[in-house]
Amino acid sequence: MPRSIQFTCNICGFENRCSVTRLDREKPSCSRCGSNVRTRGLLQALSFELFGVNLAIRDFPQVKSLRGLGTSDESCYANRLAEKFDYRNTFYDREPRFDIAKPPEEEFSRYDFVLSSEVFEHVPPPVERAFCSAYRLLKPDGVLVFTVPYSLEPAPAEHYPDLHQFGLVKLDGATVLVNRTRSGEVQIFDNVVFHGGHGATVEMRQFNEQSLKALLAAAGFQDVRIHSEDYEPFGVVRAETWSLPIAARKGPGGLGSEATRDVMEQWREQKRRERTFWFRAGRKLGFLR
Repeated sequence: MPRSIQFTCNICGFENRCSVTRLDREKPSCSRCGSNVRTRGLLQALSFELFGVNLAIRDFPQVKSLRGLGTSDESCYANRLAEKFDYRNTFYDREPRFDIAKPPEEEFSRYDFVLSSEVFEHVPPPVERAFCSAYRLLKPDGVLVFTVPYSLEPAPAEHYPDLHQFGLVKLDGATVLVNRTRSGEVQIFDNVVFHGGHGATVEMRQFNEQSLKALLAAAGFQDVRIHSEDYEPFGVVRAETWSLPIAARKGPGGLGSEATRDVMEQWREQKRRERTFWFRAGRKLGFLR
């Protein structure tokens, strides 16, 4: 008989009980907000990278000096992050628009974290440009936390390496991708793969773990961590060892001075409750010895 677990959704705070066989990367498993293992794992990774401990969003400190950028983040957690941080969510294909591959220069070095789930596989080539832009968006101690589908295969697959001027058209009842290369050659591709719809959801590539690490290193990221450990209290139990949340740091970790001050002010207000988050976070972040 399949094992059942009880978990607290770290996004909405709802208490759930379900069979581990229901815990899937994409299928909803929180009875209230519909979060899945991917989204809960992404937010667990963000919590650990920012504060060094696993916190539900409701327990995040309110640190408005921490600035974050979302790229097509789901509303179930985007709205809650906006209550905690100086955070804004953006989209490629609708307002508020933001192209991760071509951000305006005034956005560079502004963000403590950039959050992205299932985006980089849809960015038109060269995808290197998107990772380099993410690096430039971050402050010196900032972190990119993201998910993409990736495999453990020996090599990645770039579906449309010569993409230049392209569009989707209907041909004999099927959707095909038509591309004109820089040299003027016309290419037609059938069997186009979409993730959750059409338009900006075309699967441009399939990563593998090695290619992702190489792309992040080439962009300048100093430290790359794959968050592979399960965390049952948040219902993060995975059936696979790939497509896991990844954190890439621009420089040494740790909160900036403003954020540290904000967290300390909240900690002082509750310092008598030593077993709360604030005590554990104080030790993790170096406030306490």
